[in-house]
Amino acid sequence: MAELQNLAYVVVAASDLAAWRDFAANIIGLGIGDTDAGAVGLRMDGHPWRILIEPGADDDLTHAGWDLGTAGDLEDYVAALRAKGADVREESAERAAARHVTRLFSLADPIGFTHEFFTGRTGLRDDGGNLSPILRGQGFVTSDLGIGHILPVCKDYEEGVRWYRDVLGLRYSDRIRQEMAPGIYADATFFHTATGRHHSLATGAFPSAKRLNHLMLEYRDMNDVGLACDRAKKAAIPIVLELGHHPNDQMFSFYMRTPSGFGIELGHGGVVIDEATWAPQIYDVMSDWGHVRNMAMVD
Repeated sequence: MAELQNLAYVVVAASDLAAWRDFAANIIGLGIGDTDAGAVGLRMDGHPWRILIEPGADDDLTHAGWDLGTAGDLEDYVAALRAKGADVREESAERAAARHVTRLFSLADPIGFTHEFFTGRTGLRDDGGNLSPILRGQGFVTSDLGIGHILPVCKDYEEGVRWYRDVLGLRYSDRIRQEMAPGIYADATFFHTATGRHHSLATGAFPSAKRLNHLMLEYRDMNDVGLACDRAKKAAIPIVLELGHHPNDQMFSFYMRTPSGFGIELGHGGVVIDEATWAPQIYDVMSDWGHVRNMAMVD
């Protein structure tokens, strides 16, 4: 059965591209690659870009790009979506070329951004992404695991969970339901793709002014997490959650605000799921140590 292989890229509409360029290169350590449309392509590896920052007042996630692996699997996946009644559409050759893929389909998410499904990423290079020299380690964990994860916040949490599981076909990883005050819970459900990063997408039940609560990128070297946190503090970038550790995906990380207001989590050490041995659990804490909250993700 055809299914999503990984989260390969995201697209963000941003009001301040210059701020994003500086933030990406000098705080996170990403490589920079301009595009013909005046956007900023952010590189993590040999792909032409993994994060595309386009001009726009939205300051939010607009597209999430999913790799299907082969042309046959892409066709089968699209056929399965249509059999479920999903209004999935093939994009033009020009749009596919702009995304650096050979074929591209799209489907609207209920909360207002678009999922894109593709095969055949083009424009691959062997330069490692020309990453910023501020990195100590060997860059980011990508390859067949994709770029990391996104956490969009659904208007109807239970319906959103069903849509990501039953329509997109994501695999259930686990759930965290933490009592924040008597009778008041923070709740999140986590999903993985066929290649097994603990979650490529999660969704939660909590207030959010943005569609995207946060994007996660994973460093290969733990030291780069701490160094990025130090750089962010020195640059007076708001730290949302201090250094800490999640019990479910085992990620050591911190969270800060991006120039668009949503969060970014920078981490190390995330779990890759082995379906033969994985047993989903329900956890009662979001973090088993650290992650002291300084502020809301967005005001």
